[in-house]
Amino acid sequence: MALLSKKVMNFAYGMGAAVVIIGALFKITHFEIGPLTGTVMLSIGLVTEALIFALSAFEPVEDELDWTLVYPELANGQARKKADKVEVAADAQGLLSQKLDVMLKEAKIDGELMASLGNSIKNFEGAAKAISPTVDSIAGQKKYAEEMSMAAAQMESLNSLYKVQLESASRNAQANSEIAENASKLKEQMQSMTANIASLNSVYGGMLSAMSNKG
Repeated sequence: MALLSKKVMNFAYGMGAAVVIIGALFKITHFEIGPLTGTVMLSIGLVTEALIFALSAFEPVEDELDWTLVYPELANGQARKKADKVEVAADAQGLLSQKLDVMLKEAKIDGELMASLGNSIKNFEGAAKAISPTVDSIAGQKKYAEEMSMAAAQMESLNSLYKVQLESASRNAQANSEIAENASKLKEQMQSMTANIASLNSVYGGMLSAMSNKG
């Protein structure tokens, strides 16, 4: 029976090693705390370790596990022969086959049921092939609808562009009309100014003639 539990012994090992390390540190660095010099601390640590190792001598030896209970081939120190392994594998396979036969029999799964299942699969395959053209037709209609929607969107864009161009042309025509009207008014004003200048020239010429006659 152990004098101390394993947890207490582990604690003692750790603390003893810590005291030895601190004592060695004191010794190397020549550090002292009152009477606790490096030599004293190292001596205390070594004595502590000696006592711990003395106590560990009374620890009971743990029993080794008997692996032969898990791996029987270890009992004689040699592995099982290959022929024995093949025989065991064959026996296991035969047992599994027997269990599978029993399960199929209990579930009432026989050759007739398997044949019926095969026919059902073939019928399903035929139905799937018959549905395939319908699916293709639906896909084609969907694609046509998408193309028509795209064309409608493009037509709407063209209409918007045409509307903008029409409004721009209308504004340009109105501006040209206003320019022509202003040009006509300017022409009339120029003609009136020319007539006024001609009248002034006549008056000025008459005045010059009168002044010449008086002289």
